[in-house]
Amino acid sequence: MMRGPKQRYEALIREGALDADPAQGQAIERLQALHDDVRAYCRSRRGWFGRAQPPPRGLYLWGGVGRGKTLLMDLFANNTDIAAKRRVHFHEFMADVHERIGRWRTSDENTKRRHKGVNRKAPDDPMAPVAYDLASDASLLCFDEFQVSDIADAMILGRLFEALFDLGVVVVATSNRAPDELYKDGLNRQLFTPFIELLKEKTEVFELVAARDYRLDKLSGAPVYYQPLSPAADEAMNGAWARMLSGARERREQLTVKGRTLTIPRAGRGAARFAFADLMEQPLGASDYIAIVNRYGALFVDHIPVMGREQRNEARRFINLIDAIYDTRTKFVCSADGPPEALYKTGDGAFEFERTASRLIEMQSDDYLAAEHQWSHDADKGD
Repeated sequence: MMRGPKQRYEALIREGALDADPAQGQAIERLQALHDDVRAYCRSRRGWFGRAQPPPRGLYLWGGVGRGKTLLMDLFANNTDIAAKRRVHFHEFMADVHERIGRWRTSDENTKRRHKGVNRKAPDDPMAPVAYDLASDASLLCFDEFQVSDIADAMILGRLFEALFDLGVVVVATSNRAPDELYKDGLNRQLFTPFIELLKEKTEVFELVAARDYRLDKLSGAPVYYQPLSPAADEAMNGAWARMLSGARERREQLTVKGRTLTIPRAGRGAARFAFADLMEQPLGASDYIAIVNRYGALFVDHIPVMGREQRNEARRFINLIDAIYDTRTKFVCSADGPPEALYKTGDGAFEFERTASRLIEMQSDDYLAAEHQWSHDADKGD
């Protein structure tokens, strides 16, 4: 039986993988208490969604970039022995919701009839059956990087989460924004504000006021661009990656981009790692790279070669990747076979690559590394 996130957090400190932080310590105490409450709550299950007691309030953990929110979320999700749980990036969750809504609207009458009992008030409204299916899969939802920038998301969140909370779902979320700052200045925001009040009612809001940017700390004091390619560069990349993981186990993840599945071979602590061939020698486009940088705050790429005319397609994809990284201020760590200005000097697009080289140089600066990770609003643009 898992004892919860606090024990694992303290073990990582003893092992030297983490430094003790008072603000993180306060957050882990709240997550531990929630772990205990959720476990007791799930044991009280009676019937399908009925409970012997009301569900505990969830937790909305917010604060500046790099303060350890994803780390704390991972510790909670990975050390909570609740079978019916789902840990997911919020953008990925909303993509799943929109897909489920689309399937409902095009489903046959037999499928809709199976949800008749949960859809009495509005038989043609997909929200209740979608929420029911989500709650059937997970009574504990853990969202990383909760943020709302899309009007389509904003207009359905209130109804969706009202249905989820009515079904007893407990929500834990991390965000760079306080609830009152969500969808700020968004179109028709007055229609969104009831959701904010619902979120504050159903979750405890806790600001993580850590003094340090831990993601920046993990990259500071060492280069983020290693060249030329060599065993020493590989060793340096592995060391930077280990510091980023802070004792976490890396995992393979998947993203859904326009109905396609994109595999992330190595991921952990809000970072992803690829070989150059994974990203540049595959038929990927701008929308794939935007999806990656929207999901991960730091990107590691190994073995970038010096490219010639015959690698013009790889060079074009690399330009698109660096544009996506730069526009979102994603942290970038790489190994390459030469300095930025030497990576692609001849062939179609060589002139345009000069901008990419300039960006690669800027992305090594302290000002760039200290910048807050931004969300791209061009996630649906064409390739």
